[in-house]
Amino acid sequence: MADLKPVRTYLGMPLYRPKTAFFELSSCEGCQLQLLNNEASLLDFLSLLDIVNFREAMTEKSDEFEIAFIEGSVTRSDEVERLKEIRKTANTLVAFGSCACFGGVNQMKNRLGSEWVKKEVYGDHPVESGFARPLEDIVTVDLKIFGCPIKKKEVEKIIINIALGKAVVHPVYPVCMECKANENICLFDLGEPCLGPITRGGCDSWCPNSRFGCWGCRGPADDANIDQLREIMKKHGFSEETLRDRLECFGGFSKYTEAFRKNPEKKKEGK
Repeated sequence: MADLKPVRTYLGMPLYRPKTAFFELSSCEGCQLQLLNNEASLLDFLSLLDIVNFREAMTEKSDEFEIAFIEGSVTRSDEVERLKEIRKTANTLVAFGSCACFGGVNQMKNRLGSEWVKKEVYGDHPVESGFARPLEDIVTVDLKIFGCPIKKKEVEKIIINIALGKAVVHPVYPVCMECKANENICLFDLGEPCLGPITRGGCDSWCPNSRFGCWGCRGPADDANIDQLREIMKKHGFSEETLRDRLECFGGFSKYTEAFRKNPEKKKEGK
């Protein structure tokens, strides 16, 4: 059988289409669904890769792949073993979305205790469900794609860079810069708390564009200034508890929230 002609070329040269697999651990699978949502660009996106395993989109499966995109956090022993096996096969392992990068919304149960959570959710039904952990707690992660869910246009740019052998560079600036570029009214002036000043950009201020304050799903921007955000929140009448709730939501600010708890704002006398 004759070889298929390459689907894509760059400067007249055929693009290499790496064998790629998508997997999910403990997650809602929303990040994978994001890739399938935009039908207008779906075929162009799929043509960049030779997808051999993608449960959301195909029934065929192959255990031979070079790149593994993994969504979800690790909460069970079987997921630990599965993740290690994927790592052995993949040349490049991508943590796909906030759950894979930071533990995501799942990690909120870590502060409540896994046994209490299991009892509340599953009752007496025997279920294994431990603390939620990001992938890098178990294996080496080569690349992270942030967001809850991921933003498809950003993923497409990253895939193009992978196909071209170019470096993948994430923004170091905060969401605030994108929000200003989009000429949005500051959410604080509208009475809405927002982590935009300290959250890594790259989402094109997705939530603030809809007048919904940032919850930090992409993790901290470089040189995130928590103390300055504290002052901004206080100036606009928001409590430390409101700030802490947002910082703890997706797990990306865990190292900051630990220090935050050790050094809480001192309450004024009589308050």
